[in-house]
Amino acid sequence: MNDYTLFIATANTATVLTGGAVALLAYRAFRRTGATALRAVAVGFGVIVVGSLLGGGVHLFGGSLGVGNPVGLGVAIQSGATALGFGILLYSLYAETADMTVSHELSL
Repeated sequence: MNDYTLFIATANTATVLTGGAVALLAYRAFRRTGATALRAVAVGFGVIVVGSLLGGGVHLFGGSLGVGNPVGLGVAIQSGATALGFGILLYSLYAETADMTVSHELSL
């Protein structure tokens, strides 16, 4: 372990909790509306969350598993997953939204 372990663990925990909440809400919205863009948002945030879990796990436990540089490998895994997740999120901005319907109206 090094001086940054607590910070890395705290930041990864925040990423997992907040990213997981966004992914869950996007998935529920996708199930309600059937919009492919919302499915892509859920998948994108899911990839980012899984990358954070894998990267943090390698950082914390990689040394005991024989990984030569667990911090470097953990950062590489997390960075790759973040880049892939943001690519999926970018796709969601361009996904077809013509099939989206509004199923709830606000009444005052």
